[in-house]
Amino acid sequence: MSHPHRPRRGSIAYSPRVRAKSEIPRVRAWPLQKQPKLLGFAGYKAGMTHVIMTDDVPNSLTSGMEISIPVTILEAPPMKVAAIRVYSNTTYGANAIAEAWTTELDKELNRAMTVPKKHDLPAAIAKIEQLIKDGIAKDLRVVMYTLPEKVTGIPKKKPEIMENNIGGTDIKARFEYARTLLGKFINITDVFNNGDIVDVLAITTGKGLQGPVKRWGIQLQKSKHSRAGSVREIGTLGAWHPSHVSWRVPQLGQTGYHQRTEFNKRIMQIGKDGKTVTPAGGVLNYGIIRNDYIIIKGSVPGPAKRLVRLRPAIRSKKQTPPVPEIKHISLESKQG
Repeated sequence: MSHPHRPRRGSIAYSPRVRAKSEIPRVRAWPLQKQPKLLGFAGYKAGMTHVIMTDDVPNSLTSGMEISIPVTILEAPPMKVAAIRVYSNTTYGANAIAEAWTTELDKELNRAMTVPKKHDLPAAIAKIEQLIKDGIAKDLRVVMYTLPEKVTGIPKKKPEIMENNIGGTDIKARFEYARTLLGKFINITDVFNNGDIVDVLAITTGKGLQGPVKRWGIQLQKSKHSRAGSVREIGTLGAWHPSHVSWRVPQLGQTGYHQRTEFNKRIMQIGKDGKTVTPAGGVLNYGIIRNDYIIIKGSVPGPAKRLVRLRPAIRSKKQTPPVPEIKHISLESKQG
């Protein structure tokens, strides 16, 4: 009797497959930059369409010809810098040691956190400067929040709060750059440009409780095994001994609503007037785009209205591609 061997069904790289703790994705690594610059931004996924562009891939069979590319549209209203936070290094990891909050916070921020009311900004700035001078502060972040009340396609006012990194190698220069951003609104054009390569981070679409066939991709029961009463189940939970079920056995459970990072996504276009890229009748399950927008090549994790974070590509290729030459953006209705 044949005994074929094959790789296991499904990847265990993503285990445990549980729901994400927050709808705001975590950025666990940042690219290295020599000059001080803001390294992150966030937008809301609207939907997908397609564009006609000139193929600029060298040695491609269609190089120089017009091709159709699927794209995702993100609505990216301004974000605001609320605070500067510095960290020290300990044996247990980074530890926040000081913060400097701006006094110009929006009232909607009270929906997400307790806003400091008696915060002494000059004293906090002086404390951070002293920590940097003494060599205690080793890293720096800026605390930013979104402004969802500006987005008509998302029925909420509670902002999302997140940390974004500041590029550079000198923490003093990074702090001086962060001071210029404190309390100001940041636009998508202040961080990214047309043609940039970015990484996108988002929480995938939730599927709820699913069986092992959909969750792990196992095969259906064959022949008389299926006639025994189970078709979409695994053949065995494992050996008699050791007398417990291994975590490697594919079983039913939560599917979707996991954080995922997709690398090296190309920015096709960044614009100011979102109505110019809104399909006829509005974007399905979203509506009309009224703020700044960003068009990204390919798909992006998550459903419509999901928060998507962007960062400069951490594994970018050595050669940066040119600015895409877009000939046409499809504005036909996507309602079928």
